[in-house]
Amino acid sequence: MDNNINPLILDKLTKVCLCKSITRATIKDKIRNGALTVEKVAQSTGATTGSCHGCRCSQKISDLIDGYVNNEWS
Repeated sequence: MDNNINPLILDKLTKVCLCKSITRATIKDKIRNGALTVEKVAQSTGATTGSCHGCRCSQKISDLIDGYVNNEWS
């Protein structure tokens, strides 16, 4: 990753759930506020409820949760 790109801006631009156009920033916010399962993130954001039914985003959300739990976020 280019070190000149602000990670917060990149999170706002990066779509985790393509079907519902939900950003990584939104997903991270919900995780920080206690949505520590894919199901809870889905309930609070609508992720995984699009036309692919979570095929494209469920693993990405799970990885973000794991990263949060393992203190890998800045």
